Amino acid sequence: MKIRSSYTDKKWLTPKPAAPSASDPEDGLDKAREQINRVLSEVVRCQNLVILTGLGTSLCVMNDETPPKPKAPTMLGLWNRVREKYDPNPDEKKWGELLASVKHQPDSKNIEELLSACKVATVWFLDSDLTNLQSFIDLAEKEIREGVDFLEASDELSTHAIFLQRIARRSAGKNRAKLFTTNYDLCFERAAKDGAFVVIDGFSPTLPPTFNPVYFTYDIVKRGSEGDASAFIPNVFHLYKLHGSIDWERRESGDIEKKHETDTPLLIYPRSSKYEQAFSQPYLEMMAALQSALREQNTGLLVIGFGFNDKHIAEPILSAIRSNLGLKVVVVDPW
Repeated sequence: MKIRSSYTDKKWLTPKPAAPSASDPEDGLDKAREQINRVLSEVVRCQNLVILTGLGTSLCVMNDETPPKPKAPTMLGLWNRVREKYDPNPDEKKWGELLASVKHQPDSKNIEELLSACKVATVWFLDSDLTNLQSFIDLAEKEIREGVDFLEASDELSTHAIFLQRIARRSAGKNRAKLFTTNYDLCFERAAKDGAFVVIDGFSPTLPPTFNPVYFTYDIVKRGSEGDASAFIPNVFHLYKLHGSIDWERRESGDIEKKHETDTPLLIYPRSSKYEQAFSQPYLEMMAALQSALREQNTGLLVIGFGFNDKHIAEPILSAIRSNLGLKVVVVDPW
């Protein structure tokens, strides 16, 4: 663990093992650890708390192997999963022919670049070649869907639960924490259920839960007894899934509903066209909420496990850093 901030003269500092005295818990903390505590505390205490998470926050969910390994697939893991499903032969001849046909460099094991190349190639491929290419795209998307649907009922989500305790239990005078994530999985939803947190995610409380952005403007209060004022309940946070979710499904009517174990989840798949998709519904509402939140004064932005490779998300953040003098930013890379 290291830290670099404006308080460390832009130098990386590494915390050293320390043994605080019993009389003063802060005694023995080195400068690096003090700065970590300081910057995290400043961000969390802001009037508006915005959290952006990426793949890194799902990599703490481990399987039962020895030694344990993350259950969530990385981009390289998705590449290997798709390749093995499409061409299980050791010589990978079929796989090599596919890469050559869409002019993808074999040394670049980037599933996003490959799917982008395939999508572009559908414009000029004809007849059987087009049919075969579309079959591969369908196969790849199916493998991605199954790969990111890794969560099981027995999985341990204590890290997510502890994190939600830190961000969701805010004083009544501060705005609800807004958690934005590019992850498709249900880790935060499951951790919220286990920890008795209330998630405001834009879906109706009716069955089936149906998306309407107006629900982001609603809040939950505890009605007081006769003569007493109502009070906001604790343990509530907003959840915005910027790239969709494995339990979202678009109906023929155009409505977006939550459906457990849907075969056609509403996802933005990893390819270049995701920038265009991000500005269609329901993603447009999510992006608008992120941009609006970053423009508020006295705002803390906590970024965890996000690689800044998605320009449609990174650019609004960089713009806010330049223009919003009331914005405090902490970027955490857990891996």
